[in-house]
Amino acid sequence: MPELPEVETTVRGLTPVLHGQRLTRVVANRADLRRAMPVDLGQRLTGATVTGLSRRAKYGVIDTDRGDSFVFHLGMSGRWRVDPDAPLPHDHLVIDTAGGRQVVLNDPRRFGSVDLMPTPDLAAWPPFAALGPEPLGPDLTAEHLERRFAGRIAPVKLLLLDQRIVAGLGNIYVCEALNVARIAPTRPAGQIAVERLALLVDAIRGVLLAAIEAGGSTLRDYARPDGELGYFSKQFRVYGREGEACPCGGVVERRVDGGRSTFWCRTCQQ
Repeated sequence: MPELPEVETTVRGLTPVLHGQRLTRVVANRADLRRAMPVDLGQRLTGATVTGLSRRAKYGVIDTDRGDSFVFHLGMSGRWRVDPDAPLPHDHLVIDTAGGRQVVLNDPRRFGSVDLMPTPDLAAWPPFAALGPEPLGPDLTAEHLERRFAGRIAPVKLLLLDQRIVAGLGNIYVCEALNVARIAPTRPAGQIAVERLALLVDAIRGVLLAAIEAGGSTLRDYARPDGELGYFSKQFRVYGREGEACPCGGVVERRVDGGRSTFWCRTCQQ
């Protein structure tokens, strides 16, 4: 599933194509993805001008001058194609601009979503209202984690995946960040000292920024809007590397927690 760096990379790839552009045609080729598309999507977006693009957690947000925000989630296999040479199966949404550009949302598994919200209501939209702070923003601090972890015996990895505690973190980058911070994924969250939480915050930011710089991670279907693959998977310290050497010299192990694979090194992660 595309995670935060993949969505951030997608938004950055769409920005030079869409920002400031008037949308001349918006066509949905099917009525639903994971859930129904807004029935008035084409009517509300056609003729609108894009005023900004951003990301919230694992969602991309496209604002328009009509006071609407188009919100997309890539699900498990979604990606935007820019100026495609020809249609492909599973091209579910097509957007043309006055500048002659075209972007197409392709999603073979249809676990993605498309929503249209009045921009002033976006923060109160249920998927956004419960989200914790952005991991790349100033509100993610060691003190925030200390407050949210206080008294909790649940494993730290499990709590980092809770979107109410930190928005947008997924399995890959939590595994990587815990390895950088040398914290065992199974350690009870409430037992981690604030000094180590500060190292964890730094590790989370460092791993995410490195992944964004590399264009995300190519796992199965993900590719950037320009069609290029993300290369951060070449830099994985532990994820997907069971039985291989950890940077510390130990051996990467794999365990399954809550249906998700956890990759870690018991030599350096305590």
